[in-house]
Amino acid sequence: MNNSLGHPAVLQTPGFAHYAVAWSPFHTTRLALASSANFGLVGNGRLHLVSVASSPSGTHRLSIDKCYETQDGLYDVAWSEIHENQVITASGDGSIKLWDVVLNVCHNCFSQLYDLPIHAWHEHSREVFSVDWSNIKKDTFVSSSWDGTIKLWNPDRPRSILTLQAHQSCVYQALFSPHQPDILASCSTDGTIKIFDLRTPSYVTGPNSNAFTNPLSSSVLTVPASVTELLSLDWNKYRPFVLASGGVDKLVKVWDCRMIKLGEPGQVGGVCETHLPGHEYAVRKVQWSPHRAEILATASYDMTCRVWNTAPPPGHTQLMHIHDPHTEFVVGCGWSLYEENVLATCSWDSRLNVFRI
Repeated sequence: MNNSLGHPAVLQTPGFAHYAVAWSPFHTTRLALASSANFGLVGNGRLHLVSVASSPSGTHRLSIDKCYETQDGLYDVAWSEIHENQVITASGDGSIKLWDVVLNVCHNCFSQLYDLPIHAWHEHSREVFSVDWSNIKKDTFVSSSWDGTIKLWNPDRPRSILTLQAHQSCVYQALFSPHQPDILASCSTDGTIKIFDLRTPSYVTGPNSNAFTNPLSSSVLTVPASVTELLSLDWNKYRPFVLASGGVDKLVKVWDCRMIKLGEPGQVGGVCETHLPGHEYAVRKVQWSPHRAEILATASYDMTCRVWNTAPPPGHTQLMHIHDPHTEFVVGCGWSLYEENVLATCSWDSRLNVFRI
């Protein structure tokens, strides 16, 4: 296990605490960073677009290409899977905004020009805490909110195309399966992971159904993952129906849900394949490597990001690396989609770090 593998590339954005970071699926050196003033408690937000330059020695250099100001804090960000220059953000005022990083849509206010989103939706009644774009059904993205709902969207539609009353309390994250276009998972304050199959009859929309005013709620599988809040989950990119979760209990867990029977709502199950102790405070983000099935990154309120091998060879520990230069809560982490073993972390210390494992 390594505590340090050289100095990370660092980008500082004074006055804005970071909440989420996402690598572009189209451009190898482009990042989006969602941030909030005053730690997201009150005040405005900012979307940063960041370029990552690599040197022949393998080190990185970070620079800001553009910023977008918002009236409320930003909690999450996701790149479009269908348009290389578009990105969506989740906001504390319950809104979702779609931005085009090439178009300059400006508004003149008191002699200052402000870039505007190309589309905005405001259906959630509380904070939107996560957004995720389907990498299979590329014209669809999903949002989750503290109002307990999950909503599906098409960027060309004026309102959501489906609403799920997923949990009775905050839904911290909702993600599409990378293996099947109609499967998504969520995690919540209630300590459960829920898996939804949008093909089941209860989700069929038509002239006699209205999922907008009468949200649907039946999951095909509920995993009682924790007795405390679950803050994050992620699908394994190589093993269908294997997920990782993290939350307030400080544990990272890997769940095998392959016993699920799709199309049959109301199942309860899930086998904990392994658990990864070590974080000293709540785990805020988990993300599987896009390059290796057994590698997992986790970010925590203990101010560290840790990298794990969930299936280590004999004689090796599960913990591979601890990244600890941050001086505040580490709330986001993301693997580069093109450059193996390159990881980005973002923190309430206003710093974005990019480093190689």
